[in-house]
Amino acid sequence: QVQLVESGGGLVQAGDSLRLSCAVSGRTFTSYTMTWFRQAPGKEREFVAGLSWKGGTSLYADSVKGRFTISGDNAKNTVYLQMNSLKSEDTAVYYCAADSSVIFTRNSGRYDYWGQGTQVTVSS
Repeated sequence: QVQLVESGGGLVQAGDSLRLSCAVSGRTFTSYTMTWFRQAPGKEREFVAGLSWKGGTSLYADSVKGRFTISGDNAKNTVYLQMNSLKSEDTAVYYCAADSSVIFTRNSGRYDYWGQGTQVTVSS
């Protein structure tokens, strides 16, 4: 059983940066496709960034490309989401998810494991 625990959210101003962490326990994160999703009030959960199985490839939603970076630390078994140049539209609860399939998908319904979420609020 894999457990995911997110941290690092908070209240920031537009233009600021935040780094979210997803601590993985139970198995090494490289055994999974690791992805960050987010959900704003009244909206559906959406894909933000993903790290492919074994961490070879990173993928991003167009809305965050060039501003967000997903990465992993094998020693800490943790996946990060570095968020720069934050905008008010980035306000959401951010979730870390793991998919045991080696084929990457942006479909949240395909993910097996989820963290509890961390709130990110960007004031303009």
